[in-house]
Amino acid sequence: MSRFRRLLRWLLLLAILATILGLLAAGTLYYVVSSRLPEVDSLRNIELQEPMYVYANDGRLMALFGEMRRYPVDIAEVPEAVKQAFIAIEDNRFYEHEGIDYKGVARAIWLIAKTGSKEGVPGGSTITQQVARQFYLSPEVSYSRKFEEMLLAMKMERELGKDEIFELYLNKNFFGNRSYGIAAAAEFYYGKQLSELDLDEVASLAAIPKFPSSGNPVSNPERARIRRDYVLERMADLDFITRAEAAAAQAVAMHARPHERPVEVYAPYVAEMVRQEMIARYGGDVLTRGYHVTTTIDPVKQAAADQAVRSGLLAYDHRHGWSKVEQSFELATDEDAATAAARLRGIPAQSGLLPAIVLRAESGTADVVLSDGTVVTLDAASSRWTGRNPAALLKRGDLTRVRRIEPEGKSGAAPPADARPTWQLDQLPRAQATLVSMEHDTGALRALVGGFSFAGQEFNRATQARRQPGSSFKPFIYAAAFERGFNPASIVPDAPVVFRMRRGQDWRPQNDDGRFLGPIRLREGLVRSRNLVSVRLLDAIGVDYARRYISHMGFEESELPPNLSISLGTPSLAPLDIARGYSVFSNGGFRVTPWYIDEVRDRDGQVIFEEKPAVSCRSCDAGGAPGAPATVIDGFNLGPESPAAVAETSGKAAAAEPDPDAVLAPRAIDPRVAYQLVSMMRDVVQRGTGTQAKVLGREDVGGKTGSTNDHRDAWFSGFGGSLSTVVWVGRDDNRSLGNREYGGRSALPIWIDYMRVALDGMPLATNEPPPGMVKVSVSNSGRLLPGGEGGLTEWVKAEDLERMESTFDDFDEAPAEEAFDIF
Repeated sequence: MSRFRRLLRWLLLLAILATILGLLAAGTLYYVVSSRLPEVDSLRNIELQEPMYVYANDGRLMALFGEMRRYPVDIAEVPEAVKQAFIAIEDNRFYEHEGIDYKGVARAIWLIAKTGSKEGVPGGSTITQQVARQFYLSPEVSYSRKFEEMLLAMKMERELGKDEIFELYLNKNFFGNRSYGIAAAAEFYYGKQLSELDLDEVASLAAIPKFPSSGNPVSNPERARIRRDYVLERMADLDFITRAEAAAAQAVAMHARPHERPVEVYAPYVAEMVRQEMIARYGGDVLTRGYHVTTTIDPVKQAAADQAVRSGLLAYDHRHGWSKVEQSFELATDEDAATAAARLRGIPAQSGLLPAIVLRAESGTADVVLSDGTVVTLDAASSRWTGRNPAALLKRGDLTRVRRIEPEGKSGAAPPADARPTWQLDQLPRAQATLVSMEHDTGALRALVGGFSFAGQEFNRATQARRQPGSSFKPFIYAAAFERGFNPASIVPDAPVVFRMRRGQDWRPQNDDGRFLGPIRLREGLVRSRNLVSVRLLDAIGVDYARRYISHMGFEESELPPNLSISLGTPSLAPLDIARGYSVFSNGGFRVTPWYIDEVRDRDGQVIFEEKPAVSCRSCDAGGAPGAPATVIDGFNLGPESPAAVAETSGKAAAAEPDPDAVLAPRAIDPRVAYQLVSMMRDVVQRGTGTQAKVLGREDVGGKTGSTNDHRDAWFSGFGGSLSTVVWVGRDDNRSLGNREYGGRSALPIWIDYMRVALDGMPLATNEPPPGMVKVSVSNSGRLLPGGEGGLTEWVKAEDLERMESTFDDFDEAPAEEAFDIF
């Protein structure tokens, strides 16, 4: 055998051996790689990250939480043009191959070998391979990762349908600007649903995934236009569209701009409460699991609450005149409006007050530039509320606030066609306010405002602030006294008193007006908000007793100071707690718990949580039986033992049968005490410190004003219809609101503006005496009149009637200053 033949034979043997070894190596590699490939079937149940949606009670969007925008769509809902655009640019043989485009793979392998680059290499990845990489593989560019990608793609093609793979691709892809999935991209860049997109917009979106950050139509319109036109050319090449359609779409100017999903109900403080509560319930990943949360918030009431707080605080601030600008910038001599406007980045608008930088201030006017570059001229009319012209208040470089005033027609008519908006010079209010409104029978929050502007400060004063309620706390003291045998006709001296304390100091509580009215009925004491009456009343029943009794209405006993000062409202309490306490009066004596999450659904629409609140039931006792006598709870008799035994009752206490499936709220106080306090607080509105609320024209409106030392806090807490509503006004630094800024002046107007809208169309709430009460007639001095004729009418508890008939403290004149030792 010749040397050549022997060499050829050895080469053939080596080739066969190499082939065998290669096949063994390939088989081993295939086995090793394929054994660690994930189960593709799991993609059918994949949970794409979705934001958390928060809705008002009518389904309108209130907030959207999450780092990414994604709204998964079914492939059947995707327009044909959208699918064709992605096929044209990404994988024109998608519906033909089995997961791998071998020509593209060869090209990619060649480029990796040629360049040795670990950077992304164009071509070679089908849509199926991209889905495999996006869901299961790392972004690393290497031979082993590419091999894994190919095997996984083939496995996906065997186990999933083409439309299933395409749907995953369209919903998973990143389109820049926190937008994931084609539906989110359509909304962000064009503010449209998929079915509303024009051809040029479809092509623009299909071009984004290649360069989502640097080539999207917002960050780089020119680069995006080139890619868009290429997509249209490819669609025409594949006969998806005609050349004329492609040319027409290419002629359209790039017009993408950011479109945030519109928030339809503005309630940021409530939305943040929901976010925190959902994280507490379901964990830190709650913002990526597509939960849909429906709240109890009523959009109409919430809008009214926002407007009332905003208007009330601006009115307060304007009463106290111009303060000062927020800050000043050193503007260059030649600095133009655009350059100055750039300084406003990061300075948010707050409740309609837009930040502006002064460019010129002279000759009685001022030019200011807004964040969008608009230049506005402020004339003397814009600052009329300050008593000075803008040039006297501002200088070049000052950061101030302006408010746009839309034109209005006369008597509610549309404004004239040529009417233009005007601008008012303004400032951020020095005070803050909060409003809480809840259904008193269920505890459902209908409106909540935690401050002037969430953008300015996220601190929620409705739930997080602890402020002294002042005189608005007095009804709780009166309720405790009525449980001890006092009644609205009881006489208590409005007279000086001094309490000697342990360290030798004296405490001399005073009335706000510095005067004393002498012996006075308790109804008048509350209507006129007499401090001395409340102090003496609390002293008579005992502080420890009162604290324990008041705690039944939802307050922590530890929050109530163990001294007589609580009669003047010194506990530090959250406005939401006060609203809950007032609901006990207006719902007939039941303790309900405030709540705001009505329902939670998962991404598939399945209900995973539904609130079943404990509700009040005026015809139920503490045990839930309609009409049954109440029981003694914690030493307090919360109802009559034998309603039939009384001499005369109202006969109007019948109520609807309770829902047998309802959870009944626990009774907090005797319904007869609740009736008496509601009656007295209605009088506060009719002829007391809350008379401004008479403008609402409703006899069911009642409440109590509240103010604290040096006018640091102003309150109005009350009820009407089915709502209990509390308004607080004060300063975060606890400084005084200013002279004569009482609850009736600072807080009550906000309460009225809100309740005017909230109560519109709502039936009047009744306040009928419950069983176990007797109607009596008393004189102005509180004396029981014989025969029950003439005088003033009061309803008292049946067991109190005998006491009124047998005892009477005759105060002919106010006692001199009395002294008591307290320890």
